[in-house]
Amino acid sequence: MVIRVALVNDDEVVVRGLDAMMRSYGHRVEVVELVAGKPVAQPVDVALYDTFGMGQGNGPAVRHLVDSTQVRAVAVYTWNFQPWLTRDTLSQGVRGYLSKSLPAARLVDAVAAISSGQLVVSPSRGRSPLVGGDWPGREEGLTAREAEVLSLITMGLSNQEIAERTLLSLNSIKSYIRSAYRKIDVDSRSRAVLWGVEHGMRADRVRINGSPAREG
Repeated sequence: MVIRVALVNDDEVVVRGLDAMMRSYGHRVEVVELVAGKPVAQPVDVALYDTFGMGQGNGPAVRHLVDSTQVRAVAVYTWNFQPWLTRDTLSQGVRGYLSKSLPAARLVDAVAAISSGQLVVSPSRGRSPLVGGDWPGREEGLTAREAEVLSLITMGLSNQEIAERTLLSLNSIKSYIRSAYRKIDVDSRSRAVLWGVEHGMRADRVRINGSPAREG
């Protein structure tokens, strides 16, 4: 039986990148919904929550997915594998904690196992690169981490808020900012925000604790 999957992230580039990654496995998984900034609207076997620019797996956005009557199981797709965060996330009722270093075939295997009722935690691959998917700014040479930091700058977050959101140190955040600025040829935060807006890193809302802020 083909597994029905919803891909969850506020950024359409991210969810469409995941969709493309899974497209070769249509005989096993069907991506029925790309969820960008809205609730899952139809029944799915697995909701795959990508943490790019979002709250981590132990936040309220994931708890809302776990509680949703439309979702049978939730898996978190992440590069943050601190033991305490993994435990916190699984304690929310999440059934999968999956590394972004997984090749597409192994990611589909994991989703299938989660759909069958198994609890799946893929091993951390340390500093292994992200294998699949997509992110804003990739074509301009930004790494996934640089793009994530730049997207959060575009949404108005301070360095401290970005560190709390991504669970990185302030020094790491500053390093990613410097390297991102070099690649996009800007020399100030205001120019970086303008670049981000022009390249789809939306600044029309700020995600608060993993959930999109309500407008108006």
